[in-house]
This record gives sequence, C-alpha cells and structure tokens, in this order.
Amino acid sequence: MKRKIYRGALVVAAVAALVGFPLFSGLALAADKHAGEALEHAKEAVAHGKQGHADAVVQHCQESLKHAGAVGKNPHVDEGIKHLKECVEHGKAGHADVATQHAEGAVTHLSEVK
Repeated sequence: MKRKIYRGALVVAAVAALVGFPLFSGLALAADKHAGEALEHAKEAVAHGKQGHADAVVQHCQESLKHAGAVGKNPHVDEGIKHLKECVEHGKAGHADVATQHAEGAVTHLSEVK
C-alpha cells in the first residue's frame, strides 16, 4: 500500500516537473525576447536621434517602452524605463539632442539586463 502511494506521488511529481519546467522557461524566454526588442528599439532611437529625427526617436522609444514594461522587475530595466520616458517627452518637444541622450542612457541600462 505504501509503495502505491509512494509511486503515485513520484508520478505526480514527475508530471508536474515535466509540465512546469517548459512553462517557466517559456516565461524566461519571453522576458529575454522583450529585453532584446527593447534594446534594439532604443538603439534605433539613438541612431535616428543622431540624425536629428525627433519624431522617429519618439516612435522607437515608445516601442522600447512597451517591450521594457513586459520584461519584469529589474533595476536596469527600471532605469531604462525612466530614460525612455524622458526620451519620449523631449522628443515630442522636438529636442532630438536631449532625447538622444536619454535613449543612450536607456541603451546603457537595457544592455545590462541578463
């Protein structure tokens, strides 16, 4: 009788591990994907900002913000989000140079996300 209970518990634990591991690793992969997308858009914002295109800077910073918000709690992501919000604000005001500086700050922090 004890063997059946033990075997049943072992089977339940094995099934839970097989189902749970892909689920949680999938969440980690999604966070990595969003972090990568946030970084790429921030880099694009820097490139456009150096050309003086404030409107393109705003678009890329907004896209980067969407992805950064989906990454999860991380001090570097939080700092990157602050810079991205400033980037959008200054870009909308037509200050491509200041927006670019904030986009560069976002790139610095988002590239530290592991």
